[in-house]
Amino acid sequence: MLEWKREKAEPFLKTVLASGETQQLETKRVSGKMVGKALETVCAFANTRGGWLVLGVDDTTKAKEWDRLYGIDENREAVDELLRKLNTHLLPAVEGITAVRIPCTLRNGMDGTVMALHVPASDKVHSILDDGTWSRGEASNREMNASEITELSYRRGVKSAESEPVSVDFDLLDTDAWRLFLQGRGLLSGDLRDRLYRLGLAKRVGNELQPVRAAVLLFADEPGALLAGIGSRADIRVFHYRGNVVEEGEVPNLKKPPKTISGPLYRQIAQAHAYLLEELAAGLTLAASGFRTVHRYPERVIKEAITNAVIHRDYRLNRDIQIRIFDNRIEVFSPGLFPGRITPANIHRAGSFARNPLIARNLREFSEPPNVDAGEGVRMMFNLMRANNLYPPVYRELREQAPESVSVTLLNEERPPIWEQVSDWIDRNGPIGNADLCQIAGVDTLRASKMLKRWVDQGVLEQVEGRAKRNMAYRKPTQTETGRQPDLLSDTEDNNDDIA
Repeated sequence: MLEWKREKAEPFLKTVLASGETQQLETKRVSGKMVGKALETVCAFANTRGGWLVLGVDDTTKAKEWDRLYGIDENREAVDELLRKLNTHLLPAVEGITAVRIPCTLRNGMDGTVMALHVPASDKVHSILDDGTWSRGEASNREMNASEITELSYRRGVKSAESEPVSVDFDLLDTDAWRLFLQGRGLLSGDLRDRLYRLGLAKRVGNELQPVRAAVLLFADEPGALLAGIGSRADIRVFHYRGNVVEEGEVPNLKKPPKTISGPLYRQIAQAHAYLLEELAAGLTLAASGFRTVHRYPERVIKEAITNAVIHRDYRLNRDIQIRIFDNRIEVFSPGLFPGRITPANIHRAGSFARNPLIARNLREFSEPPNVDAGEGVRMMFNLMRANNLYPPVYRELREQAPESVSVTLLNEERPPIWEQVSDWIDRNGPIGNADLCQIAGVDTLRASKMLKRWVDQGVLEQVEGRAKRNMAYRKPTQTETGRQPDLLSDTEDNNDDIA
């Protein structure tokens, strides 16, 4: 268990006491009735975005600021019971919960202690023994119903549509793609049904054997057409635009009709990659100036972006993968959100989490696989973009659109040397203001304003909402202010012992 020194504790408590309860923060006085509600909060945090549960602090409706500090000595037995039940009453157990003892001066002027539990967002779906499954709203917990639990399981990657059996004739899978797969594995032809069953790519439904969705995606000549009847899609659509924006109007600003790429997944990846390289090879003319330029994206980065979209998309959703080519960037949209604990902010260091392990595992068995399943693809993208003096890939989760999706943007613009310092400063300190940039870059206010506006236009920074113009601050699209709260643990020097 961690124990903070007062110089670290006071800024944390000041932040907690200045805030009401939020999606990622809850406070509770310690009592015998506290344990059940606290378990619900831990479960809800794990099932949502993570957060802090601070014990020994009263609610804002009953006291203000430092008068809220009662400490955990009011009922040590309840705290001990909660810590025990974190290991026994959460199903499955939530990994990575960290308990922190925080010394402080209580409301009565005596020295005391509060306790903070940091609960990470989980890559699983958690329930409480005999007390349901909970999620976190804006400032409270809510018990989930069966359909919501199922939906969360799919979004987290606990369940995947790839493993669901589908009513597709096995003869439609006896294709060139199937024979290439067998060749890649060094297998003879054999019985297709039996081999798929042994590979986990077919399941019994009653007395009938059916292929799972992954088998259709891997081997059918037209998987998108076959799966359209059950409300999902499986193709790639490529849009090439003039300029840097999609112009809304009667006549779209497309350079040519959209390209639809279908077929088994290994072929989709290869054909989409080849098509993009063909489109980019001739360069382009910037519409506003007539200046002719060339695209500088490394080929491996483009292929990795396409491969990730195909392998990790949510195949329940009725939306094709979309790739958009603009004068200054490429955007790839993959239906579904990030699985597990992956976020836009940590994807470059989080390693691999396959939403569709059947697809990932079997796709690498082709003679020329697009993936090697080593978990290093995204890191490679960041490293190669940096080596070519380009901005890093920008990942976003688009939760407000239907269906939800993940996007990655590759900018075809040289990264100025100062960007590395600005990026590092934001990672360490949070949103950056004009004055901060003036100090970092050694420029005046007007020059700093132009630099910030340029980065916003490029999409590598965004304005923090709710700030007055004179107090404007900017952050990366991958960050939120509330999302930075858990980072308070990252620089502690004490023993980092998890309690669960």
